[in-house]
Amino acid sequence: MKRHLSLMALMACHGLSALAQHTDRPLYQARDLTAENMFSVNIEGPNFDKAGNFYVVNFQKDGTVGKINTQTGAGEIFVTLPDSSIGNSVNFNSKGDMFLPDFKGHNVLRVDMKTRKINVYVHSGQFNQPNDLCINKKDQIFASDPAWATNGGQIWRIDPNRKAVLLETGMGTTNGIELSPDEKTLYVNESVQRKVWKYDVDKNGNVSNKTLFTSFPDFGLDGMKCDKAGNLYIARWGKGVIAIFSPKGELIREVPLKGKNCSNLIFGDKDGKTVYVTLQDRKCVETFRNDIPGKRY
Repeated sequence: MKRHLSLMALMACHGLSALAQHTDRPLYQARDLTAENMFSVNIEGPNFDKAGNFYVVNFQKDGTVGKINTQTGAGEIFVTLPDSSIGNSVNFNSKGDMFLPDFKGHNVLRVDMKTRKINVYVHSGQFNQPNDLCINKKDQIFASDPAWATNGGQIWRIDPNRKAVLLETGMGTTNGIELSPDEKTLYVNESVQRKVWKYDVDKNGNVSNKTLFTSFPDFGLDGMKCDKAGNLYIARWGKGVIAIFSPKGELIREVPLKGKNCSNLIFGDKDGKTVYVTLQDRKCVETFRNDIPGKRY
């Protein structure tokens, strides 16, 4: 009995030691996960499936989705998209299906994670260049849809019946898009205009009460994610920081990165407190530890 208890104590001690090593990493200090130049310049859309597997688009070349080992930083091609399509972010619905905005083919693509079969979930001649997605608990997809050539943009909702509903047009270059943890607020930014807007979202996924959340005098805006407390994390493309704002629109802090052209971010690891960031100038993934987990944890 004593020997059994001693073994359990030893195992517990080792477990606590491993946990301590993980959590003792300094907060808000970026370090590399992958080597530089592992991705194309269009590296984007980091995300985790329910099993904790990590995916990033445009691994090695455009038109791929890479599966990346979060311990070693090594990667492999998970799927290659058909018809010269290029994905711009990775998202998952409640069933575990992967969704990709295809800015080249004017599509939103769906990947069956078991068979790796890819099909067009929705296509529209009204799509400009679908850029980023977020998905609510009802599996409604909200999509940003910029027109870079004219500095314009719009936002869509795609319902589970695969019908695309235009929520608003006549906007600036819509890019990052994110729902608050309670899914009652939708955030959308405009890269060129350097503005972040927020909308009220009703139970049917309709938006109203467009309000300016924050704006910037310089640099660009790209992907955005919320933590569990409702704070909004914004990739400041060109400045090389993740800007963190409270739900009231107050700047809490800026987390400096090693690269400058940060394109998107996601929360990961078992405690949800490691932030994974894609860098287009370095063509790699950086990470930093955070004090609040992502909204899904």
